Amino acid sequence: MAKFDGSKIKTIGVYASGGDAPGMNAAIRAVVRTGILRNLKVVGIVQGYAGFLEKDFLDMDLRSVANIIQRGGSILKAGRCPEFVKPEVRKQAINNIRERGIDGLICIGGDGSFTGANLLWQEHQMPIVGVPGTIDNDIFGTELTIGFDTAVNTALDAIDRIRDTAASHDRLFIIEVMGRDSGFIAVAAGLAGGAEDIFIPEHPFQIERTIEHIKRGISRGKNSSILVTAEGVKPGRAYDLAESIRKHSGFLAKVCILGHIQRGGKPSAVDRLIASRMSVAAVDQLINGVCDVMVGIKGEDLVFLELPQCLKQKKHVNRNMIELAQILSN
Repeated sequence: MAKFDGSKIKTIGVYASGGDAPGMNAAIRAVVRTGILRNLKVVGIVQGYAGFLEKDFLDMDLRSVANIIQRGGSILKAGRCPEFVKPEVRKQAINNIRERGIDGLICIGGDGSFTGANLLWQEHQMPIVGVPGTIDNDIFGTELTIGFDTAVNTALDAIDRIRDTAASHDRLFIIEVMGRDSGFIAVAAGLAGGAEDIFIPEHPFQIERTIEHIKRGISRGKNSSILVTAEGVKPGRAYDLAESIRKHSGFLAKVCILGHIQRGGKPSAVDRLIASRMSVAAVDQLINGVCDVMVGIKGEDLVFLELPQCLKQKKHVNRNMIELAQILSN
């Protein structure tokens, strides 16, 4: 963990980067209120790293974060900034930040956001602490990321509703949830929703095995089935699966792609709690002279990991959960 003179921190900046996630507002609220309580000035940076370049800064006070803990999205917006990969762009960003009088930063985002955060410290010694905010839950070093629990429950609610229709019409449904590179949402929602099978990017599958599983259910009088898939490389993977199942078995599958509905809505109690706890700890890390770290959670305890460690290692889905889903759907 990098060390610096925390007594020099007088003004901190907070921003959300990458895709939005339910609970980001709870995190922003906690940063602002903790910072002010610790006698710091707090500046909000709008639109993530793009706000660095556009000097889109907001002075934050207690009123600016009133009544936002229950709101989805991010009051500071969120987004990606492809040009931030260029060293000269990052240098200009830091010049703008320092010109604004900001001494340290709190980054709320995922691995792409943390890559930028780590570079700002390595290249320009700008103290920065990361708070993991992504519905994908794919950040190494933390059991939960802000937004994951809400996204899973949103997907689960959809699965429950679709199952009613599937049972009423004796149909096979394939439900596609978000997750380009990781299947954490698919596994959690699929298992909790009683899916017959789950398809994720990290785990190879044989469509014949899934078909045999469905046929065994039909032989016992089970006339409806739910399959859950992560979107993979691009949305629409569920249609490819449906066509593969049709070719191999003749079964016709209905497809339901949940899409960005999983990003929105009121954050769950879990997401509000972890966002609040992580963000308070992030501010205190800066004050204590610790940076280039991420605040994570393990069980009931907060943990602190170096950003390079979080970025170099991959968090893996527990594949046994897929087997468990198949066992329980018999």
